[in-house]
Amino acid sequence: MFEFSRQLRKESTPAEKIMWEKLRNRKLEGFKFRRQHPIDKYIADFYCAEKKLIVEIDGPIHERKEVKAYDDLRTKDLEGFGIKVIRFKNQEVLSNVQRVLQTISALLKEI
Repeated sequence: MFEFSRQLRKESTPAEKIMWEKLRNRKLEGFKFRRQHPIDKYIADFYCAEKKLIVEIDGPIHERKEVKAYDDLRTKDLEGFGIKVIRFKNQEVLSNVQRVLQTISALLKEI
């Protein structure tokens, strides 16, 4: 699982690269995020352990019915660990990263 997460870090999408640049080194509200972090049998795109928050950046494949069903199951499993999952589409990050960051920031303050 850790080797696969390392591989995913090397193959980040453009939206994930932008998001990582904005989240890394405690740039958002001083919270530490990890990239492609394994949790149980899943790998979170971005994870803030302090707030138990996962940020997922989804590409077009996540619109497919079977992938959407898997994502729903995955979210329920992770929520069972007390983790909150928030999802954004690639296009949201690419077109308005500031709005995405404001949404995450508000959630970090709320949790």
